Amino acid sequence: MNPWLLAAIIAVVVIAVVLKRISGEPVNARELFVGPAVLTGIGILSLIKKTHLTGTDLTWIITGAVLGAALGALRGATVQLVDRGGVLWQRYTGRTFLVLSGSLAVTVGFSILAVKMGMHENARPIQLSIGVSFLGESLMVGCRGMASGIPFAPARTR
Repeated sequence: MNPWLLAAIIAVVVIAVVLKRISGEPVNARELFVGPAVLTGIGILSLIKKTHLTGTDLTWIITGAVLGAALGALRGATVQLVDRGGVLWQRYTGRTFLVLSGSLAVTVGFSILAVKMGMHENARPIQLSIGVSFLGESLMVGCRGMASGIPFAPARTR
């Protein structure tokens, strides 16, 4: 698939998710984890297809993935969770966007440092970065939701 088309599709999906979470949406376990898992999988497949990765590249990629997941979990800690109609709902808050802005700054700084320390500039796929970040957020929201005792929303039927 054309990398620009894939990037555009991912951008549209991420924007749609953020817009839904600004207004609030029910927390459904499947929807919480499928998107981030798919993005992470696409990122991993992109890595597998790259033929010129070095040990330095892999070290920075793995470290960046751990950092991204941790920053996503931090963002997930700021998501508002409430009981609406007997099921768990989530909503992004101002603090969520504050953490998101800080996370972007940290990620950009990390990427610049990684390149200065020897990582190839195009070694880390953006899908992996976004996927692990949303996966970290989803894990935090999922754990907080389970701890709240409020049931998750049922899966949507077609």
